[in-house]
Amino acid sequence: MPVFLCSICNVSSGSCNEDCKFCTQSIKHNADIERYSYKDVSQILKEAKAARSKGASGFCLVTSGKGLNNTKLKFICEVASVIRTEIPELNIIACNGTATLEQLKELKEAGVTSYNHNLESSEDYYPNICTSHSWQERFQTCLHVNEAGLNLVSGGIFGLGESDEQRVSFINALKRLNPKTVPLNFFIPNPALPLKAEPLHVDEGLELIKWVRSELPNVKLMVAGGRETTFKDRQNEIFEAGANAIVIGDYLTTSGEAINKDKQMIESLGLKIAKNYKEV
Repeated sequence: MPVFLCSICNVSSGSCNEDCKFCTQSIKHNADIERYSYKDVSQILKEAKAARSKGASGFCLVTSGKGLNNTKLKFICEVASVIRTEIPELNIIACNGTATLEQLKELKEAGVTSYNHNLESSEDYYPNICTSHSWQERFQTCLHVNEAGLNLVSGGIFGLGESDEQRVSFINALKRLNPKTVPLNFFIPNPALPLKAEPLHVDEGLELIKWVRSELPNVKLMVAGGRETTFKDRQNEIFEAGANAIVIGDYLTTSGEAINKDKQMIESLGLKIAKNYKEV
């Protein structure tokens, strides 16, 4: 089984006006993170080339904030066009919040192949973790992604205080969207965040991966944020549980595992690293 590697580029950081209780990028929480508007295009391209050289088939352009506006859309389109020209084999993923059908079509024309917009949790639990926008807006953006002909990347976060029933509701909602890739994140505590929860036990995390794989057998199942915190020295077990994709390198505001260490782990299990997006 080949393993798909994806790298994240935090294009703009820490300027979000939303009140998501799990996110350090919200200005409402005053978390101790790096904040900036937009990275230089040349720096983003440099990061994309580095990610590809280390085995990544996916490169995700992430911006903070609720959704796409004209300035953000123009910038992401410019970046995507440059990366597509320089590294045509790289799967460009955009993750820029809520978006209209027309905006998503523009991203596709610029070279974006996938769009990441997570549901985060179930519809009935969502008001407990965010009150500044609705779960329904998130779901609608995912519908727009499918209609625009982009590959939908949509998942969520476990360990926010949700019940087992709410986890079932969350996965059932994903089934209705038929995403190509499902990122599973595991809550990372931060003293600045209003949400207070301990990381899930590794055994619970592995059982969740197994369960999601059984419910969504055909997706790229990606273990993303919280992999190191939740699974610690048992990260190798996520693949047997059903994961076939991981985020490599750093995350948005937290550090990740050393990329070489991740690659050694994958190879030690007798697994291969996917050479392109379609291989998994």
